[in-house]
This record gives sequence, C-alpha cells and structure tokens, in this order.
Amino acid sequence: MRIFDTLSAQEIDVPWKNVRIYLCGVTVYDESHIGHARTIIVFDTLRRFLESNGISLNFVQNFTDVDDKIINRANSENKSAAEISDLYISHYFEDFDRLNIKRATAYPKATEHIQDMITLIKNLIDNGAAYVSKNGIYYSVSKFSEYGKLSKKKIDDLISGARIEVDETKTDPLDFALWKFAQSEPRWPSPWGDGRPGWHIECSAMSLKYLGEEFEIHGGGRDLIFPHHENEIAQTEAFTKKPLAKIWMHVGMVTINGEKMSKSLGNIKSVRHVLDNWGPNIIRLFCLSGHYSKPIDYSEDLLKENLIKWRQAETAYYEIIMSDGVGGPIDEAKKIVAECKSEFNAALECDFNTPLAVNSFFKMVKALNRIAASESMTKSIADFAMPEFERMLRILGLEVQRVTEKEKQSITDLIKKRDEMRSQKQYQEADRIRDQIAQMNIILLDHSGKTVWMKKEKIKADT
Repeated sequence: MRIFDTLSAQEIDVPWKNVRIYLCGVTVYDESHIGHARTIIVFDTLRRFLESNGISLNFVQNFTDVDDKIINRANSENKSAAEISDLYISHYFEDFDRLNIKRATAYPKATEHIQDMITLIKNLIDNGAAYVSKNGIYYSVSKFSEYGKLSKKKIDDLISGARIEVDETKTDPLDFALWKFAQSEPRWPSPWGDGRPGWHIECSAMSLKYLGEEFEIHGGGRDLIFPHHENEIAQTEAFTKKPLAKIWMHVGMVTINGEKMSKSLGNIKSVRHVLDNWGPNIIRLFCLSGHYSKPIDYSEDLLKENLIKWRQAETAYYEIIMSDGVGGPIDEAKKIVAECKSEFNAALECDFNTPLAVNSFFKMVKALNRIAASESMTKSIADFAMPEFERMLRILGLEVQRVTEKEKQSITDLIKKRDEMRSQKQYQEADRIRDQIAQMNIILLDHSGKTVWMKKEKIKADT
C-alpha cells in the first residue's frame, strides 16, 4: 500500500505490520459537523482496511477541551469550560457511534495532560527553542531552520502577514504560544506562572506520550496543515531531534455550494442533523465518494445518488441470504466477484482511492442483482459471494439492516398469507397485507414461484 505524504509530496510505502496513527480530533465547543465526519470516516475506513490485512493498529484521536472558543461559549452560557467540553464530548460519541466509527485506542483530552505539556515546554526553554515573555511562553520559529517544510510556506511570505498572532511581547511575529498566562479559569500552575496551554503543544505532548517518537501516520483535515501541524513539527522535532511522523495524511474539506462552512454564512451541517435525515450509510458513502485529499461539495443530489445505490446493495444482500438451490451461473459469479475484489483492493492500496473502491463494490452489487433478476441466484452462488460482499461492507463501515429470528418468522408468515390471498385472487386483502409488511420497512421482491423480502434502512429523507 502507498499513501501520499504531504511533507515529502510523494507516495510512501506502508510496509509496517504495526501502525501508529495520531488523528487530530475536534475542539469540543459545539456540535461536530460534516467536515469533521469526513476526516474521521476516511481514517476509520483506512483503519478497517489495514486491520483487514492483518496490520495491528494503535489509533489515537485527541479532544481539544481547553480553548478560547470553549471558554467564550462557557462564559456566554454561564457555565464552566469543563461543562461545555463534557457536553460536546458526550454528543461526539453519540453521533460517531451512530456513524459506525470504531472507537480509537485512546481519546486523550488536553486537560488531562497539562503536566506532560509543561515538561515538554521546559525542555524547549532549556534547549533555547522557546522563551518566556510577559504574556506567556513562546516557541522561537527562527531557531527551527526547517519551518514551513510541511505547508511549503516561505518565512518571508509568512512575515508579510498571513495568520500571525499579534503580540508585541514576542521576539518575532512568527513565534507562537506554548503557554498563555491567565488569571481566570480554567488555568493551571506552571513554573512560569498560572495559565493554560497553547493549541499546538497539546498534540505534541499527547502524540509523544501515547505513540512515542517517529510514529507512522499523522492525520487531520487539510486546514490543519498550517499553522497547527507545521507548529507541531517545529516543537516536537526540536525536542526529539527526529521526524515527528513518517507519513502526513490530510483530508480535503467539505464545502457547501462551493463555499467553506462557517457560522457567519449559516451553512454548517451538523453530523446530528445529517444523520437524522440520511442515516449513517449514506453519509459514509458520501464522504468516501471523492478522493480523500480533494475537497468534496455537500449536496442533496449527491446524497440521493448514494441512497439509490445503497438500496441496490440492500437488495443484493437479501437476495443472497434468501437464495436456495444449487448450480446457476456459478462461473460467471466467481469471475465477477474475483474481479471486483481485485479492483477494490488495488484502489485502496493506491493512495487510498475510496471512490474507485466504492465503484468496485457497487459493480459487484449490480452483477449479483442481475443474476437474481434473471431468477438464477442460488445458494451455491451466494455461499461464494457473501464472504467478499461482507468484507467490503466491513471495510467501508456499512451496515445492512438485519432481522431477528422472531421478526423473520413474523414476516414469513405474513408473506405466506399474502401468497394465499393472491392465489385466491383476493387482491385487495393481499395488498392490505403488503401494506402491513411495508410498515415494518420490509420490501417484497416477487420472483416466479417465490417472494423474497428485504428490510431497508429507514431514512427520513427518503419519504
């Protein structure tokens, strides 16, 4: 497998049997939005693919739970910063569990690692890479000769004014805060005075603690390349004298009608809102429908396209599990399944090309539905196709609606009753039973000599 590395601007082999991933998580001052979801879904799918190939993962995703945005939200609602962050962390897990995101190995919170940050800052001061000013502790960018290597920004261009924090107490306008002195809560004691950490030092301290030096993959959204990840590199490598990560993997933004999501434009789509309307499978398919490194535009039309495809996948699944008999076009089925498996794997191995992988999955879905429509789906074909079908579902993080044995028996009895009514030409009663079945989100697929049924995912937007 090869993944594009933002730092070296080339694809890097992933030859390791043990992979450590640090993913920059959310700042918990508000609900998570679809942009957060895309990044996390991409890395969840990467993790699933690596694990399916026998690779052991240590996956760490942090929460930034001390930040000016959190403090401002807390002040506006007359609450503590901890109350705000705890609320939105709980909402995060509710939303992302619904999105079928596998839990990370660890979810460190910045506030639980203040001492680790102080230790790191002290080392940077002792090494001359940081200094104490009137307002806090600053990292001295001029002491790191490779500053700008990730973002490909030049020092001279940065000095001209792009995204520089104004503070007359800094030695250089590019220097960034490691520790900010503060008199108000939240604050923590330090050797230099009470205060709270800067944003960038949090991730350096937590990645070092949980993953060690030179871990394999550092990820996040493309908006974090500068200044966040650039500053992480500067302060961590000044401490370790080694590369921070072997691969820097960045996910493109989600735009709305070509514009960046922002509160001022009122176009932010929260994960909870989109989940309530479209469900987890459609969101995952949407987020994987474009190459991870490129931006993707949120639109109802694209979601509807994915919904149509998902209905086809649900149909194929139930045609497979309800098949019977032997024989059929087994050689044709084996050929298409093997071909789709090869294409699916090749797509993900080549810089994690999820759009091509998803296309391979639906190519197999279409072929299996074609066999079923020709009345040729047999258990022989199903037994061969199902393992690969379910493997692709697992890697993409998709889940077909399942039924309990009790539900299965109830549905089977109703279908049998409907078939009797149809045979007796009591079509009005047969239609009434069909409507009763439909209320259970069950769709009937009539074949010659039998009726196959499927349970479809209930999606609010599909009404």
